Amino acid sequence: MKLPHGAGYAILALGVSVAAGVLSFTALAAQFDNNIYDWLFRMHPAGRRSHEAVLLAFDDRTLMEHGGVRGLRRTLAALLEKLAEAPPRVTAVDLTLADAGDAQEDQRLAAAMQRLPGLALAAEMLPDGSGWQDPRPEFREAAEAVGHVHALPGPLDEINRMIALERAVGRERRWALALEAHRLAMGGGQVMSSPLDVEAGGVRIPSRQDAGRPLRVHYRPSSEVETLPVRELLGDPARAKALRGRVVFIGVTALSAIPDRLFTPLSPLEGNRPMPGVEIHAQAYETIANRSFVVDAPAIAPLALALALAVSMAAAFAFTPAPAAYGISALLLAAAHGLPWLTFLGRLVMPPFAPVAAAWGAFGVCAAFQFFFVRRQLATSEAKTARYQQAFHFVAHEMRTPLTAIQGSSEIISRYNLPEEKRKQMGEMINAESKRLAQMITTFLDVERLTAGEKDLRRSVFPVQELVSACVERARPLAERKRMSIDAEIAEGLRADGDRELLEYAVYNLVTNAIKYSPERSEVRIVAGRNKDSMRIAVADRGMGMTAEEVKNLGRKFYRTERAERAGIQGTGIGLSIVREIVAVHGGRVDVESVPDQGSTFTVVLPGPVV
Repeated sequence: MKLPHGAGYAILALGVSVAAGVLSFTALAAQFDNNIYDWLFRMHPAGRRSHEAVLLAFDDRTLMEHGGVRGLRRTLAALLEKLAEAPPRVTAVDLTLADAGDAQEDQRLAAAMQRLPGLALAAEMLPDGSGWQDPRPEFREAAEAVGHVHALPGPLDEINRMIALERAVGRERRWALALEAHRLAMGGGQVMSSPLDVEAGGVRIPSRQDAGRPLRVHYRPSSEVETLPVRELLGDPARAKALRGRVVFIGVTALSAIPDRLFTPLSPLEGNRPMPGVEIHAQAYETIANRSFVVDAPAIAPLALALALAVSMAAAFAFTPAPAAYGISALLLAAAHGLPWLTFLGRLVMPPFAPVAAAWGAFGVCAAFQFFFVRRQLATSEAKTARYQQAFHFVAHEMRTPLTAIQGSSEIISRYNLPEEKRKQMGEMINAESKRLAQMITTFLDVERLTAGEKDLRRSVFPVQELVSACVERARPLAERKRMSIDAEIAEGLRADGDRELLEYAVYNLVTNAIKYSPERSEVRIVAGRNKDSMRIAVADRGMGMTAEEVKNLGRKFYRTERAERAGIQGTGIGLSIVREIVAVHGGRVDVESVPDQGSTFTVVLPGPVV
């Protein structure tokens, strides 16, 4: 069944959108989406906003001047003692304090912690995921909160775009250090959670539980993060007073002593330098504090957008002219690329792969479909034009004889005073030739409609003897003019199954061609018979014959042999092509055997002999 033109585009659009949706769940699509997200982030970073957090950094010079990693707890204790004199609102320490150190240093550090309000310490998950590396008991007793410090580097490229607000081992759950710092900064209270979000300190954070409680960190360039090296604060205790009431994150930023440095979407803008983990957590805190949340669109959104773009593309090609369709397609392609950018400006992450792939895929298949559809229409139009041209040649070729007879007879009647009997004979001849002309037109139109598949054969079972006899009687006057004889040998009881009028025309055309191309006083022989799988009607002459190369070219319309042209025999070369079309629509073929100067035999072969 032939589908409507618009339905073809609709099916293509649906197929493309489904394919784009399926591919959007692959690793390649995920990496594509991440790359676009990172590019948009670099184009539109968080920029300037209120500085809620201060980063106190154990940089390389601090470690070098204060005993390196071995003196880390001693240096941390000295730092916390300075901070306690003008206490910050919250102090978040991103250092693992799970193992035992020097007893005096640990005692001093614990005492310094006891003096600080709003202290949050870091916890890490054991490498095998079986438990937590919590701070030592004396440190934990001094802290008001313990938060995990795990980021979420991308599985495909190790770029950190988010942190997990919640991590759990068995029944032990830890909120992120940044979230705990925010909770304490807002006066404490409980962290409330639902499947869709987390609420702390009166701030609701969109973060789905089934997605692992992610928080996309709205990074600002590192140069805009307020950072103070620990060595400077220890060298100038007065600087600690400026931290009163602030939220302070303490951690190691030294390249030589920190394993948790991760690349972020902004790293290419900063010399491809990775960001220390403590800075990531400080920026996550500022994302929460400034309510600068970048959230993911629902999973169905990019799929729905992909379908809408593909359907719109298909509708443009199906219902608008080609120039308008391409113009609309350009707008839809621009929308596919621009919508993820516009939604990002609204802090909504729309994965671009599915809509972009659907838009380009729909454009490609619809344009290709239109191209081949137009080509098919053009081919159909050219075929119709060729048939009309053939019709013209057919009229010129086949209707010349009856028109000449009609014209001549009518002229004689009008110019001469003929006896009544002669006038009656000529009138009857004019009537007969007129009917013959009308029958020719009907026959030709039937052949055209059959060839175009617009008409069914008027099949019937009839005696072949009657068909051949009718053709012989019609052709006998032509043969008598050249003093030729027509002999017919028909198998007894032979019957044919087909359209009698069309088959009669085909056989008659072969007989008249045989007469036309044969010399005077020669013979045309018609033989009809059958075998186990076909019925055959052969017309043989003793004419000029043809070479093997000329026989091959007989299938070409308007082809005539050079010998026929030189002999001055009139013709257009389409009679045999019409015969072939008639036999072809009956499921048969026309075989040709010919030898130069010895004659030709044209055989109509029809399948399924009828007895």
